Amino acid sequence: MARKMRFFKEQMVKAGFSPSTKSEARGDIDVDDLEVKLGELEAELIEMNANGEKLQRSYNELVEYKLVLQKAGEFFASAQHSAVAQQREMESRQMGEESIETPLLQDQETTIDLSKQVKLGFITGLVPREKSMAFERILFRATRGNVLLKQVPVEDPVTDPVSGEKMEKNVFVVFYSGERAKNKILKICEAFGANRYPFAEDLGKQALMITEVSGRITELKTTIDAGSYHRDNLLRTIGDQFEQWNLKVKKEKSIYHTLNMLSLDVTKKCLVAEGWSPVFATKQVQESLQRAAFDSNSQVGAIFQVLSTRESPPTYFRTNKFTSAFQEIVDAYGVAKYQEANPGVYTIITFPFLFAVMFGDWGHGICLLLATLFFIVREKKLSSQKLGDITEMTFGGRYVIMMMALFSIYTGLIYNEFFSVPFELFGRSAYACRDLTCRDASTVGLIKVRETYPFGVDPAWHGTRSELPFLNSLKMKMSILLGVAQMNLGIILSYFNATFFGSSLNVWFQFIPQMIFLNSLFGYLSLLIIVKWCTGSQADLYHVMIYMFLSPTDELGENQLFPGQKTVQLVLLLLALVSVPWMLLPRPFLLKKQHENQHQGQSYTPLESTDDTLHSEANNDSHGHGHEEFEFSEVFVHQLIHTIEFVLGAVSNTASYLRLWALSSLAHSELSVVFYEKVLLLAWGFNNIIILIVGIIIFIFATVGVLLVMETLSAFLHALRLHWVEFQNKFYEGDGYKFYPFSFALLGDEDD
Repeated sequence: MARKMRFFKEQMVKAGFSPSTKSEARGDIDVDDLEVKLGELEAELIEMNANGEKLQRSYNELVEYKLVLQKAGEFFASAQHSAVAQQREMESRQMGEESIETPLLQDQETTIDLSKQVKLGFITGLVPREKSMAFERILFRATRGNVLLKQVPVEDPVTDPVSGEKMEKNVFVVFYSGERAKNKILKICEAFGANRYPFAEDLGKQALMITEVSGRITELKTTIDAGSYHRDNLLRTIGDQFEQWNLKVKKEKSIYHTLNMLSLDVTKKCLVAEGWSPVFATKQVQESLQRAAFDSNSQVGAIFQVLSTRESPPTYFRTNKFTSAFQEIVDAYGVAKYQEANPGVYTIITFPFLFAVMFGDWGHGICLLLATLFFIVREKKLSSQKLGDITEMTFGGRYVIMMMALFSIYTGLIYNEFFSVPFELFGRSAYACRDLTCRDASTVGLIKVRETYPFGVDPAWHGTRSELPFLNSLKMKMSILLGVAQMNLGIILSYFNATFFGSSLNVWFQFIPQMIFLNSLFGYLSLLIIVKWCTGSQADLYHVMIYMFLSPTDELGENQLFPGQKTVQLVLLLLALVSVPWMLLPRPFLLKKQHENQHQGQSYTPLESTDDTLHSEANNDSHGHGHEEFEFSEVFVHQLIHTIEFVLGAVSNTASYLRLWALSSLAHSELSVVFYEKVLLLAWGFNNIIILIVGIIIFIFATVGVLLVMETLSAFLHALRLHWVEFQNKFYEGDGYKFYPFSFALLGDEDD
């Protein structure tokens, strides 16, 4: 039945119909009755298609035959007219140039012509125009030039009777001599797909044939139109019930597919099914089985029993329309292992926030929010429609985009940028000119005349020569702080994973040394940034961090931010150096010793196992090494790679977070300034309404196309990279598999 439904859908698509989304409810049709009905409809439609194809082929052949009769007839008519004219010309010459020798010569020529005259045969038809040159060349070579080929192009494309495709063709007439040449020409015509048609030399017969063919074409056209009308009515009838029938077929197919997974028990009297079920749905499953047994009047009820297994269960997260898109972002990297910490919870906030750090402009954020609200307000209507690929993807992530827009408005207010224009939304600027001679901030320094601007960047910074250095310094340091904070969150989540799975080795020899190493270097750098901001120190943090490694015992001088800084740096440097072998060496040796202790003296296996034993073995098999063969070299190499990856990754990941600064300051902000100053303000300066309108249009298209589309996609991909690589590699294994429950509700989204 599924094959028949696919056949109906293909036929409707070819005919230009689409299945009705509002099928008429005609009651629950029985599956057996539906199968019989679908079979009858399929047979009827196949018969209609076969008859229609035969009629259409005959129609196309007659159209080609008519073209051959017309074009070849014109050629023969012109040839006969030329022959008659030539004969008359010869007779006129004979009458005007009579001499003593003329009769003798004419008798001799007539005798020679009659002796050499040979009856020529001819073949007419149509050949594809793209093959006409090769067709002529092959004919000439095969017959050694003993043919005469005449071709006439057909103006309009012709539908080929065999392939059914429209193509440009030429009408041809081939004159030949001899049966052998005829056989060669017929084979060449067949090889080139040239359709041959009979043709009479007599002009009267040609006219009768054209009249007869035209009449048959008219009759066939009427018959084909009537058949197409009946076929369209049948397809409309099928389309009205297609969705209802298709859903019914999908349900039956899924039921039988699931039943095929069941197995017979040892007595071969009942079926046994094993599967996964969420713990919270256990009672619901039991009630459903009892209700099904009651409704079916079964004498034996279904038995539901929870089993212990060593297999790793699938992962299932309960989501809604708001959280599902964020969970899909995480699952695209890898599905969480069973009971592993889910980064999707934190991604709901961190992902749109890091996007907004790069996108920060509250004007652009408002535009993004308005576009998203369109999808959210109309989500009920749009969810029932068939959308394009890009539109469907945007609609699915509408709540992600909404959060990105809200956070972009927030960070845009912090950056004080509205399409790159600053506003005094939270009061007046804290800076003002020294006296009346001050005209702009780019020539004369400003002085602080009131309290610090309460929220975000002071608008006085915009347009000054020190704007870019100030904002670059601010955003670069902010990027490091955000990056170190998120990486610390990832390491803390690895601690929760280790404690939940009872792996003390991962706590002592992975979590602790990783926290020490990361915070001894980049945590300390973050502390220096905060201290410098709070104290207003002029210390060079580049110098401090570089010479912390090169000359840890040298005096800091003017770069000292707090008392005892030199001692703190020495201690942190030693801790960072110690944490590397701490991560590398103990864990492989302890795993080896643990493996030896587990297998030492094991000469028998208990015959009976309790549920607790099975559960513990399942955990060991899923999350530990279990009873697999232990290879110390493999474990040590794996630990070495993991250690090197973390040490180098701590540096590269921190540097990777600088993309937050690069995209916000250099990409988005500077592009916004360029479009505002070089397009909008430049057009405004001409004092011409036409130039101003053109400038506004260019500004709108540049803002939408570059900043709201390309920059949004760029910032989205960079935020995705920061979560997948810099954040999730600290704790997330992602080697699980999704839980796909049997549900009729999911059948509508599946493809055939």
